[in-house]
Amino acid sequence: MTALGTAAKRRSPAAQVPVAQSREELARERAKLRGPIGLVMTMGALHDGHGSLIREAAKHGSVMVTIFINPLQFGAGEDLDRYPRTLGADLELCARAGASLVFAPTPDVVYPSGPPLVRIDPGPGGEMLEGASRPGHFTGVLTVVHKMLNLTRPDRAYFGEKDFQQLTLIERMVADLDMPVTIVGVPTWRDADGLAMSSRNRYLTPEQRPTALALSEALAAGSEVATQGRGAVLDAAREALAAHPDVKVDRLDLVNPATLDDATSGPARLLVAGILTGQTGPVRLIDNTALTLGMA
Repeated sequence: MTALGTAAKRRSPAAQVPVAQSREELARERAKLRGPIGLVMTMGALHDGHGSLIREAAKHGSVMVTIFINPLQFGAGEDLDRYPRTLGADLELCARAGASLVFAPTPDVVYPSGPPLVRIDPGPGGEMLEGASRPGHFTGVLTVVHKMLNLTRPDRAYFGEKDFQQLTLIERMVADLDMPVTIVGVPTWRDADGLAMSSRNRYLTPEQRPTALALSEALAAGSEVATQGRGAVLDAAREALAAHPDVKVDRLDLVNPATLDDATSGPARLLVAGILTGQTGPVRLIDNTALTLGMA
């Protein structure tokens, strides 16, 4: 028996959703699901943004949710050790949102032979943007996504657009490797004040939230002048960010949504990353928006 007991015994009154920890439990519980199967992959510390993914998937059939903090995608000095772990609350959210099954394995279940020697190379797209400042990050992401897709075998897998580069690389991996699953991108879920929902938002104090809004304000400023071309968009976004000196701008990019190269006209994505000093140390937040560039 695993640390949480059998999947059947883990149907707590609060959660009312079976939880599998081993591969054997996963296979047994998955066999009970009916209709098309959707998958939502998470690292826990769930919020209503994750809930929106689960609810979208539940419109089309049964929903599996994975809760796994993947060590492969954390680099040296990143927040693996302090990443929040809130399994009880996560299970309650999964139940409320309509999940049918939760797979919450430990690293030895996902990587039974230790850190994998064979990993998924994201190609050039994994070395730019976020990948430029986080070497190896997307190799870790694609490796665990590939493994989870193989273990759970869903018909559709749902990912939020907030992590836009991640979504793009997953779509490319599935297409290039002929994987039998449909990837569905779901719009970013935001709090009432416009801040993109993130597990890392909990590190912010109430006084810091207005500062964190610098990211969404920069995106809005850039979008307002999209018809004036690339330069106008970036200038407007930088000006909005400069009004919040407590935010260290880590990245501001305007890219082609398909290739992630610099966008000069037509459909584009404006991406921003900023660092604030939170309650327990630096907090790095990301956000993005779609826009259509005019010719400069």
